[in-house]
Amino acid sequence: MKRLIDEELAKWASDEMPDPLLLRGARQVGKTYAVRKLAKRFKHFAEINLDETPDVAAFFEGSLSAKPIAEKLSAYTNTPIVPGKTLLFLDETQACPRALAALRYFKEQLPGLHVIAAGSLLEFALEEIPSLGVGRITSRFMYPMTFTEFLCGIGEESLVKIMDSADFSHPIDEPFHRRLIAHLRTYMTIGGLPGVVSRYASKHDLLTAMETLDDLLLVFQDDFAKYRRRVPFARLAETFRSVALQTGGKFVCARVSREVKSTAIGDALGLLAKAGLVLKAHRTSANGFPLGAEIDETSFKAYLSDIGLHQRILGLDLKGLVTLDDVSFANRGSLAEAYVALQLASHSSMRHRPELFYWHREAQNATAEVDFVMQRRDRILPIEVKSGVKGSMKSLRLFMAEKHIDAGVRISMENFSTLPDIHILPLYAVHRLLDDNLPM
Repeated sequence: MKRLIDEELAKWASDEMPDPLLLRGARQVGKTYAVRKLAKRFKHFAEINLDETPDVAAFFEGSLSAKPIAEKLSAYTNTPIVPGKTLLFLDETQACPRALAALRYFKEQLPGLHVIAAGSLLEFALEEIPSLGVGRITSRFMYPMTFTEFLCGIGEESLVKIMDSADFSHPIDEPFHRRLIAHLRTYMTIGGLPGVVSRYASKHDLLTAMETLDDLLLVFQDDFAKYRRRVPFARLAETFRSVALQTGGKFVCARVSREVKSTAIGDALGLLAKAGLVLKAHRTSANGFPLGAEIDETSFKAYLSDIGLHQRILGLDLKGLVTLDDVSFANRGSLAEAYVALQLASHSSMRHRPELFYWHREAQNATAEVDFVMQRRDRILPIEVKSGVKGSMKSLRLFMAEKHIDAGVRISMENFSTLPDIHILPLYAVHRLLDDNLPM
């Protein structure tokens, strides 16, 4: 399946003097598959899974000098490790933190060698390393498949081209609009985990895809046992579930458990975020750039990193989802807002963690909230998510008047269109907000 990360990795591979690369993301988002696909560009490919082959950790004991380590890895994999010709892939590196620490020496002592390290719990291992060597190692972040990747995965690349060529003056033809809405409903039902999408693409059977999703949900929850020395298993599980339940509003630790201190819940949420399972959107005053300079650290929303996991945890049954009309479907369990958050994050730069923001004002008889606020070129863009095709947009217009902003965006099930001061963007085309070619 074609992924956005493919082009990013290809650019890195074309560098004759590359920095070692950390491929970061939650379990089952497709990291290993992406690296194996990239390996076809190289003459040699050496892959070592440090979780499955713990004896390899002995190569990283004592000196971290790159050349002796490379010689041992070459002998172990029976693969030449040659700068410019070999891709060296160290998978599940959280099982051997010293392998991560050694990456900086590969850059210094074997310049020109392409090295990638990945792992589903990589962030925890990084905490144990005082310094990875600033300027010697680069990172890329991966997430589940976006809606555009999903369309390509099921053979609908032509719809992506149609979607990306439309704008507010040239909406999508109604037959294509309806097809996109139908595919969007499927995507919001099964999510973007590659294993689930692949299963659906091969059989076009929602029930089979949902069974695969349920299996993967158990895998994610079983992983919580690996965090046990940091946070109790039960606390992680209940926090994970509460993120889905609280989607659409400010995350309140007390709602997770009345018997556990908020600081403990905060620790659990922090671990889930580090593992790539949860995304946060921080409340910002949005008075200028950068938006992150005026955030309230105690006020944030939280979203699970996959829309399929979100709806399964909420217990939204397949029969109920397929029989709902479009508006009711998107409104169920704040699916529309969660979807927008994940698309904005996934289409952001892969070189750093995405930053999401929202605006909220509390005043007597005048509470207002804008679902998302982002920087687009040199302006602040307020975004309101409407599951339906109607809405007064009072909060959006209040924000625009208060901040002296002349245009905002409403995301809904509608086609591309424009009101005097509001651009209406289809829910399936959220990624176009990051497209500088879209006139606004």
